[in-house]
Amino acid sequence: MRSGLRAIIWGSAGHGMVLADVIALAGGSVEAVVDNDPLARCCVAGADLLIGEAQLSQWLAGRAGAAGRAGFVAIGGARGADRRAIARRLQELGLPLPRAVHPSAVVATSASIGDGAHVLAQAVVGAGAKVGDCVIVNTGATVDHECVLAAGVHIAPGAVLCGCIEVGEDALVGAGAVVLPRLRIGARAVVGAGAVVTRDVPDGAIVMGQPARDRGGPSR
Repeated sequence: MRSGLRAIIWGSAGHGMVLADVIALAGGSVEAVVDNDPLARCCVAGADLLIGEAQLSQWLAGRAGAAGRAGFVAIGGARGADRRAIARRLQELGLPLPRAVHPSAVVATSASIGDGAHVLAQAVVGAGAKVGDCVIVNTGATVDHECVLAAGVHIAPGAVLCGCIEVGEDALVGAGAVVLPRLRIGARAVVGAGAVVTRDVPDGAIVMGQPARDRGGPSR
């Protein structure tokens, strides 16, 4: 992110507050927060609260459009598909999706970070890792060497992916979970908080425990 960035955050809950902090640390500011919930409260002091895409479009039209502004999607959990859909809509409105990397995060020079991805405080992205578009590597999480995270993945706070792990689109690895090396977490799968994954997880599965086992069938 560049200094002086003018940001619009979609999502008024806790993740929006976290992104606002990262933006401020980079020398930017949040002009507006958007949410579909008519009862939402603005999570950023001084920012305009907009309800839904219609209000966002009107707001942009009254301020010379998207020029000079950027969009951030603050939707976490297992809602990767929603996060990516909103990201696409922001791009269609002319808002680029910068990478949000907290200054305390460690990102290897050989790692790659996709558009609209978030790498938060004290997170680590190791050598050769590939973090896809709209991925969240949350507070204190570790994505070790040569891991590949597809678009929409969320690695929750304190989770550890050991080396050479592949994570499919929109999967969630819960807080404090550990995934052993050279495994695959399937698309839309959910790994429960604190789980220890010792074997591949199929697409759409929900796994929990130590070692992690299938406890709920398809997550969608």
